[in-house]
Amino acid sequence: MNPSTEDLRAFAAHDHARCRARALAAAQERCRARRLRLTPARFCALEALLESHRAMTAYELLDRLRDAGHGGQPPVAYRALGFLVDNGFAHRIERLGAYVACTAGAEGAHPAAFMVCRACRAVAETALDVGPDLAERTAAVGFAPERTVVEVEGLCARCAAARA
Repeated sequence: MNPSTEDLRAFAAHDHARCRARALAAAQERCRARRLRLTPARFCALEALLESHRAMTAYELLDRLRDAGHGGQPPVAYRALGFLVDNGFAHRIERLGAYVACTAGAEGAHPAAFMVCRACRAVAETALDVGPDLAERTAAVGFAPERTVVEVEGLCARCAAARA
């Protein structure tokens, strides 16, 4: 796996407003092309996840949805997150019990690796090449993988430098 600068944008300075606008436009286009309904609550949830490359819990997102007038009950956030995850616009970071916007631009579920900073909760997504070894091992025992995710926890350069 050789991550590109694009993959690591969560840990690097970049034009985040442009990054966010491009991701929102791409999501709207994908929804139009696939005839998916990007409701105002779903759009608001995606917009919140795209505001930074930081994982957000469902309850943090619920506060944002409530402030934007989309309701304050947990099912509102969980339904929006379910749509975003199911359609490849967001990922659940198991280690944090939180969600992050998909930065790969891939359609639907895809193998991914996440670098998760345990201090600031920044998350960078990179493509994951699981290779033939894993495919052979799972096939050998008749196992049918549905999702492959790797989460690498550590400190980003900024947090490591702050601790030094």
